Amino acid sequence: MVTLNINGRDMQVDADDSTPVLWALRDNLNMTGTKFGCGAALCGACTVHLNGAPVRSCVTPIAAAVGQKITTIEAMEADKVGKAVQDAWVRHDVPQCGYCQSGQVMSATALLRTNKAPSDADIDSAMSGNICRCGTYQRIRAAIKDAAKTLA
Repeated sequence: MVTLNINGRDMQVDADDSTPVLWALRDNLNMTGTKFGCGAALCGACTVHLNGAPVRSCVTPIAAAVGQKITTIEAMEADKVGKAVQDAWVRHDVPQCGYCQSGQVMSATALLRTNKAPSDADIDSAMSGNICRCGTYQRIRAAIKDAAKTLA
């Protein structure tokens, strides 16, 4: 049994230390907002925050998360920055199929926590590795800029 701090709550997970955080969230805790995409940290669909930094949960073992703070998409509604990002996503009609969006929102939220007025290059760098098969990258960039203005 392993204790993980997820969205501000300590939760017990009955899994091997090498189990990826993604599977602990989805399979053990039934938290399905974090998506499985590629399983190799290449697409960003599984992005969560570990102590505020975006990480790919499909390759992060739970052993690396013990004693850390994991934040998932489920906590964004109650988070000022996360809520601003989600609201901007809606205003800019970002999602199409929606599959990548939880990872996109998590990466955008992490960016705006550290950079209040990101440039296009800052956004491109922070969002690198978050793949959107529908190609909504221009809307993603516009939504991030809109969220930044809202938070200013």
